[in-house]
Order: sequence, then structure tokens, then C-alpha cells
Amino acid sequence: MKASLLLILLLSPFAVFAQQPAPPQPDNDPMGRYLIPPELVMSQSEQIGLTEKQRATIKAEVQKMQAKFLDAQWDLQEQTSKMTQLLQQTPIDEAKVLELADKIMSYERDIKRVHLALLVRIKNSLTAEQIGRLEAMRRGK
Repeated sequence: MKASLLLILLLSPFAVFAQQPAPPQPDNDPMGRYLIPPELVMSQSEQIGLTEKQRATIKAEVQKMQAKFLDAQWDLQEQTSKMTQLLQQTPIDEAKVLELADKIMSYERDIKRVHLALLVRIKNSLTAEQIGRLEAMRRGK
């Protein structure tokens, strides 16, 4: 029972990383309200007057992020699989589990860091006027 509960507690956050991170919801995410997801920028590119240079910059940043994300996601899945095997043993080797948990959390951190860096770079590539328009669109105004 304890092993099952531990497995659920440890692995449930990793399901989030099976897909690319969703754009932050401004109301629920204190940092997300200040950042703009690439999907919003690109879907509203005409309305905000996105230049070709800005479009190319954002596209290049998204492509770099996707490559880093894919590598980290593969590593994370591999380590998660190893964790599952360790947790099925009786008795469980606590030292190995905790060592592996550190690796898994490191991959999680890397994925979040890459995503945050992308959002910062996107915002930095926009003008104040473009940011204002996007924020107004996000609020539904």
C-alpha cells in the first residue's frame, strides 16, 4: 500500500510533462500573468503588427526550446521507468530511490527553466505596444 501511494505521489506530477507545457493561465499563475505564450503571439501576429524579424526570432526560440524539451522529456521518461522498477522491489532500496528522485526532479527543473526562458525571450522580442495589445486580448477586452 505504501509503495503504491508513493508511486502515485511521485509519478503524478510527471504526467504533466508528457506533453508540451500549456500556456500559463494569468488568473491562477502569479508569474504567468506577466508572460505571453507563443501560441497567443503567433495567433494574433497580424493584430499586433508582428514584424518578420520578430516572427523569425520567436520561431527560432520555440524551435530551440522544443529540442531541449524533447531531450529532457526522453531522459525524464527513462528515469521514471527506472523509478517504477525500483518501487516494485521488496524491500525498496531507499538510497537508490532518493538518488533517482533527485535526477527526476532535476529534469523537471530543466524543463521548467527552458520553458520560462522561452517566455521571457518572447516577451523581450515584443514592443511595449504589442505586449499591451496581447494583454488586453488575454483579458478579453
